Amino acid sequence: MSDRKSPTRPFQAALLSGALALSLSFPAAAESLKAHYALSLLGFSFGSATAVGEIEPDRYRIDISMRTAGLANLVNNTKGAATASGRLAPSGPEPASFAHTLANSVETRTIRMALGGNAVRALRVDPEPWDAAARIPVTEEQKQHVLDPVSALIMSVPAGQPLVGPAACNRTIPVFDGVTRFDVRLFYVETRAARANGYEGPVTVCAARYLPISGHRPDSTATKFMADNGEMSVWLAPLERAHVVAPLRIDIRTSVGMMSIDATEFQLGSREALKGGQ
Repeated sequence: MSDRKSPTRPFQAALLSGALALSLSFPAAAESLKAHYALSLLGFSFGSATAVGEIEPDRYRIDISMRTAGLANLVNNTKGAATASGRLAPSGPEPASFAHTLANSVETRTIRMALGGNAVRALRVDPEPWDAAARIPVTEEQKQHVLDPVSALIMSVPAGQPLVGPAACNRTIPVFDGVTRFDVRLFYVETRAARANGYEGPVTVCAARYLPISGHRPDSTATKFMADNGEMSVWLAPLERAHVVAPLRIDIRTSVGMMSIDATEFQLGSREALKGGQ
């Protein structure tokens, strides 16, 4: 999928896939997340996404799926899936593996990545972007100290800091999705009340900015649009038991209007309890 076909492509992996991931620290016992999200553009539904996560004291795994629906399928029927797993360190997640497949009416692309110590150890992209030769090369140095897009939104809050407020937001997230290297910066905006099936309470609203580093075309209008985009935000819900925050809603200005990813269900609990509720 090229930048020509998707104005949100540079930000997609981090805040469409990655933002559906559960955030975590060191929970005392295994926990699971079950979340469903509605995707809308200009107020019209165009698809849905599901996130399922399993979190244990020494490891995590998160699986995400999404697909377009309704009128969106008349333009481009798209399905995607992503998964990430790794271990938990005091400083946050250390991903071990990441896989992402995105398919539409034009092509199917699969990315597989192995990581260690927050550095890329092996990578396969099939097929390579059609315009790979025109993109800014990603250096080996830029593949160090990174997170994959799914693990990227696993956001722990420092011990002793409240889960609602500036400590939930203020951070820079270094992301490598297998093709592009970019940072996502979050800034505290406000606290407000929110509700979804399984959650009702305060959320922290963060402004988001996209900073392209490499892997993109220097002449890409889509990348420039996202880099200049001042209308992106994420709502982070507190998860008391794990002392972390997780995305409940995301809003992104696209070239054709506002896109929203809004949780209709957001449940955290033991693996057995959530299985029993299915």
